[in-house]
Amino acid sequence: MKFIHYLETITGVGIYPLTSLAIFFLFFSVVATWALKADKTYIGSMKRIPFPESENQ
Repeated sequence: MKFIHYLETITGVGIYPLTSLAIFFLFFSVVATWALKADKTYIGSMKRIPFPESENQ
């Protein structure tokens, strides 16, 4: 028996894809909003974390 047949036997299985899409969209929206509103100096300092200025000179 294929896996899809197991899913068809679950009551209310149609809500799971919709819930997953809603969670993904909500998470993506929150992260995108945070990225656009974040302080640019904070973003710049996070960008330089792997290479501190003392090691670059």
